[in-house]
Amino acid sequence: MIVLRNVSKYYKMRGKGVRWILRDTSAVIRRGDRVGILGRNGAGKSTLMRLLGGVEFPSEGRIERRMSVSWPLAHGIGVHSSLTGADNARFVARIYGRPVDEIVEAVNEFAELGAYMDMPVSTYSSGMMSRLLLGLSMAMDFDCYLIDEATSVGDSRFIMRTQQRLENKLRDSAVVMVSHHAMHIRSFCRTAAILHEGSLTFFEDLDEAIATYEAL
Repeated sequence: MIVLRNVSKYYKMRGKGVRWILRDTSAVIRRGDRVGILGRNGAGKSTLMRLLGGVEFPSEGRIERRMSVSWPLAHGIGVHSSLTGADNARFVARIYGRPVDEIVEAVNEFAELGAYMDMPVSTYSSGMMSRLLLGLSMAMDFDCYLIDEATSVGDSRFIMRTQQRLENKLRDSAVVMVSHHAMHIRSFCRTAAILHEGSLTFFEDLDEAIATYEAL
């Protein structure tokens, strides 16, 4: 599980005081949970994902991870821009102790980058970067997947294939998905929370969460 204990996150703004992302938040995410985080652009959703993934640290409180957690999908976290897509796949495989050739083949098959798989990531478009990150994540097994609107990348065929692959992965894993589109949350999640002005409010009823969010 992932446990948030009185977590606060803020940034000091020069001459403008403090910008709060989270205020004194406690929560538990268990294996098998499928939690959607709804928030407007600029609410701090991506920062929250980096906190859950251990990429950033809370300003106050602590986060305990008692299960394996993916890096946030749809961000270039952990990817080296000077390396090729294939080299990044080899790097990740070695870190997690997985067969290198198997992981490279799995990423290549999923991401459908063609010749770009052997080109530096710095040459990728944002969509290609998201495909690579999705491929890397789908090639690995995690107890919890962090998804930041990455499922909307590509054409309709690729989106459908991504959703099918995620459904298979999520049968035995938790997911935390952040989005400002309610339809994304409804597709994958059973419960939801709203991130608004530093408060993270959880709802057991998904429809209630979406209705509350849309009324903000």
